[in-house]
Amino acid sequence: MDTEELTLSLSPRVSRLTLTVFSLLFTCVSVEGHFKVIGSPQPIVAAPGDDVILPCYVDPQLNVEELTVEWSKPDFKPDPKDRFKHVHLYRDTREVVEMKISSYVMRTALFMEELRKGNISLKITNVTFADEGRYRCFIPKLKGQIRDSTINLVIKPTTTKTWTTEMPLCPQSPHTPDSLEEKDIKGDVSSRSRLFLLPCFLLIVAVGFFITFKSKKIRAV
Repeated sequence: MDTEELTLSLSPRVSRLTLTVFSLLFTCVSVEGHFKVIGSPQPIVAAPGDDVILPCYVDPQLNVEELTVEWSKPDFKPDPKDRFKHVHLYRDTREVVEMKISSYVMRTALFMEELRKGNISLKITNVTFADEGRYRCFIPKLKGQIRDSTINLVIKPTTTKTWTTEMPLCPQSPHTPDSLEEKDIKGDVSSRSRLFLLPCFLLIVAVGFFITFKSKKIRAV
C-alpha cells in the first residue's frame, strides 16, 4: 500500500477522531463557564447580639471543599493593626485565622458539611453595629463567569426580621416571624368565623322548619 492509499484509508478515522476531540473540548468549555456564585439579593436585617447567616452558594451545585473561599468587606476601613480585609478565609480545606480581620476572629464559620453541595454561606455570631455593611463572597478558582457576589447586612436596634442560625442556608424566600404570625392570626380568625357561622346556620334551619310547620298547621285548621 503506497502513501496515498494509506492516507485515504486513514482519513475517515482521523475525521471522526477530530470531531470527537472538538466535541469534548466544547463540552468542557461549556461546563466550565456555567457555574456562578449567587448571594442574597435582599439585605439581611438583624439586631445587635443576633447570630446571622449571609446566604451564598454555587449554582449549579458544585463541591467546593478543595477550593478557596474568601469572605471580605469591600468598604471596610482597616485598623492599623489589621493587614487583611478577610472576614473569613477558607483555603487548603481549613480556615486561615491569621489572615482575618481581628474583630471577626472566633465569630465566623462556614458550614463544612455543606461545602460539598456548593453552599458557602457565612455564619457571624453576636453581630454589632460595626458589622453592618457589604460582604463579598468570592471563589477565585471557580471555572465560571460569575465568581463572586455581594450581600448587604443591615443592623437595626430592634427588629424581628433576622437571619438566625435556625434559618435556611440558601435564600429561598424564607418566612419571617411577622409573616408567620400574620398567617397564624388569619388562621385563627377564619376558624372562629366558621365556629360562629355554624350555630347561625343551624338556627336559621330550625326557624325555617318551625315556620313551615306552623304554616301547615294553620292551613289544616
